Amino acid sequence: MTGPAPDLAGKRVLIVLTGGIACYKVPEVIRRLKERGAFVRALMTEAATRFVTPLTVGAVSSDRVYTELWSRDEEAEVGHIRLARDGDLVLVAPATAHTLAKMAHGLADDLASTVLLATRAPILAAPAMNPAMWQHPATQANLRTLRDRGVTIIGPASGAMAEPETGPGRMVEPADLVTAVTDRLVPRPGPLTGRTAIVTSGPTHEPIDPVRFIANRSSGKQGHAIAEALARAGASVTLVTGPVILPDPPGVACLHVETAEQMCAAVEAALPADIAVCAAAVADWRVANAGTSKIKKVSGDLPILELTENPDILAGLGRHPTARPTLLVGFAAETDRVIEHAQAKRLKKRCDWILANDVSPETGTFGGEHNRVHLITADGVESWPQISKSAVASRLVAAIQAVFTA
Repeated sequence: MTGPAPDLAGKRVLIVLTGGIACYKVPEVIRRLKERGAFVRALMTEAATRFVTPLTVGAVSSDRVYTELWSRDEEAEVGHIRLARDGDLVLVAPATAHTLAKMAHGLADDLASTVLLATRAPILAAPAMNPAMWQHPATQANLRTLRDRGVTIIGPASGAMAEPETGPGRMVEPADLVTAVTDRLVPRPGPLTGRTAIVTSGPTHEPIDPVRFIANRSSGKQGHAIAEALARAGASVTLVTGPVILPDPPGVACLHVETAEQMCAAVEAALPADIAVCAAAVADWRVANAGTSKIKKVSGDLPILELTENPDILAGLGRHPTARPTLLVGFAAETDRVIEHAQAKRLKKRCDWILANDVSPETGTFGGEHNRVHLITADGVESWPQISKSAVASRLVAAIQAVFTA
């Protein structure tokens, strides 16, 4: 029985472990990278050594582990500058909120932060923290800064945490990190290499006044998963997303918008494209007479909101006079007569495929982690079981690949 192909032979990876419980996953990452032929060197913060010992990390990496900026021996042997330059890639795993903040603000008060400031190698960071810390505006601002500087953020995943809480903040699994490292160091053509794709995701927010808006419960999880799966398949992907609390998928160009009109303009600007997947839950209406200042509550006097239709992004692509995508996929979130309504929508919007999603309250899927969908094409209906949104994305992208590789 053979192991993984040594596709990382000759590649040098520096792993920076910082102080989170997810440190326990990192020895497995090191083992898998070494199986693929990489030389792996590890650097640990003092806090990281409280979760896993340098002895363990060193045994797996077969190299000494660096921990001290002021170590006379370590500085004499390697030095923090040489350590920063002695790798083809730096992986920060886990990347705590504190570490991300230090990276964003250019702080360098220990060996890890000094190396991260001095390195010229690409940096991949795998966040791991409590959901409230992940969602905090300060963390999100730091992430935007790091992405703007070229740092690739991997994850986090959603799920149960070490403490009795659930939500976004889990470090992704070792296999995901090894794949991300491999894809960065040894990029391979995928089945959709050379193809361009546009994906819409999330809700739109339609202002009532400067502090209130009309919205829906879309989380953006399905659209983001589709964008990431298309990028993994080699497509050049533009993701146009409404307001969500999800990280931008790796390897995807992300455009952040608020309203349906802004989303429509961003999609139009991203054309032409071979593939378009409209997974966003775009508000059908907006307030025509939105207030320019907060509408005050007056006892016994209800404000009158005049609604007007938003642009229909999916129908606009289906009828586009010059740049209709070769394959146009829409979503139909329905609460009753799901397949019947979705079939009618496919014809009305002139799209090739529709994914019909049952979002009736008893399914609990709208905004959740799973979907039960039906793929509706001109040839008929293919019903899928209830599966994770990432699995839905994988199935959909496999079907898209079949169209372009037939």
